[in-house]
Amino acid sequence: MFASPHRQLLTSVRRMLHTDPSAVAHTEPMPVIDERTIPRVLDLATRIGESMFAVGASAHDVTLAIIRVCDAYNLRGVQVDVTYNSITVSFHLSGEVWPETLVRVVRVTAPDHAKLQRVQALVASIEAGLDLEAARTTFRAIRRVPFRYQQPVIVVARALLAVGVSIMLGASPLIVGLTFIAALCAALTQAGLAKIRVPLFFSQIAGGFVTTIAAVVVSALGAAGIEPFIGIRPSIIVASGIVLMLSGLTVVGAAQDAIDGFALTAGGRILDLTMQTLGVVVGILAGLELGGVLGFTMDLPGGPSPFGPPLSLFAGATIVAVAVAVFNGAGIGIILVSALLSAVTLVGYSGALAVNLHPAAASAIGALLASFIGMLIARSLHVPSVAVTTAAIVPLVPGYLVFQGLLEMVNAVGSSHGVLAAGGSLIDAAIIGIGLASGASLGLYLGTPVRATLASVARTRARVRR
Repeated sequence: MFASPHRQLLTSVRRMLHTDPSAVAHTEPMPVIDERTIPRVLDLATRIGESMFAVGASAHDVTLAIIRVCDAYNLRGVQVDVTYNSITVSFHLSGEVWPETLVRVVRVTAPDHAKLQRVQALVASIEAGLDLEAARTTFRAIRRVPFRYQQPVIVVARALLAVGVSIMLGASPLIVGLTFIAALCAALTQAGLAKIRVPLFFSQIAGGFVTTIAAVVVSALGAAGIEPFIGIRPSIIVASGIVLMLSGLTVVGAAQDAIDGFALTAGGRILDLTMQTLGVVVGILAGLELGGVLGFTMDLPGGPSPFGPPLSLFAGATIVAVAVAVFNGAGIGIILVSALLSAVTLVGYSGALAVNLHPAAASAIGALLASFIGMLIARSLHVPSVAVTTAAIVPLVPGYLVFQGLLEMVNAVGSSHGVLAAGGSLIDAAIIGIGLASGASLGLYLGTPVRATLASVARTRARVRR
């Protein structure tokens, strides 16, 4: 008998709305894997993830790298859990055996983008068919590679970062020189404290204190009528020092982890970032209070410090980006890309300001452009785009607004109106910082599918040529 038209129509509608349970396979193919190989693959993947996370990669990049390594050696379906200080990787071959699980504690070190670049290149080689033993040997060699630059180079690079900020703010040659000396003293102080393993929070206090004392001394010399310190802006010294001490914070990484859903990791990074920032604030306030006790005070700035002429702006931003890339251990390729992206950031920022956007929105647009282009360029460098994006957005860190708010707070003791004004400056600085992090994160997300499309097109062309 034939089914009625109504029943056929009902069956067709049901098929359109519901899945057919009988169409689902009751079994799935399982790769044939030597059980002795599983722990070796998991160990390699976990160590690769640990090394990436320790030198500045985001939790998403670490998780993706571990999965890529395991997939390359037929360990599909691994479970990866990345927290702020540990990585757990588990693989269950079948329901008849216990899962193989590895846990490694991550000891976060200073960013090392050159090592990150080598590890990413190794992951790409593993996907291309590198033998397991050869991959393990290569990784052991990468782990033994020391930091690219000697300590004196890092100290000088950090001082030059402050110089770049002062040039961006249109400082005179005298202020630029004084900024270099103050920043060099702060960098040497922090390097000395790091050698004796003083916690970074207290190191940030010491750096902020040294920079502020230098600015207070310059202000006192100008107030005393001593040439050539009359009429100069010592506040630029502290503003440049603030950018120096905040440049190493993982703002973009924390924002990216939060958006990716790694709440625990993002929370840990944000708390760490907050404590380090508070360290700088405490050091600056201590320096200002000590100057006030000794009778040396600093005048409040008349308003937000404008950037200098375009040539000074781009020259200073380039110096800042190169300096950040150097003390993050980058090679010449990442350094050049960082310098290029800093110019892109400023172009986007200046263009947004030209149409009367808020500085926070302009900062977000500049960071978005830099991170989007950085995502596309980073593919050929085998390095997470955060390595080239971080250096590019540091020139827009609102160091001057932070110092202005702190100085207003010190001078407004006992006045509720002054405290509110100081809070406004600090809130503006925080909003700009959030704009930078948000713009950089959005650029990474917009660039990811474009990069994947370009990679697919490149693979297709390669197959056609072969």
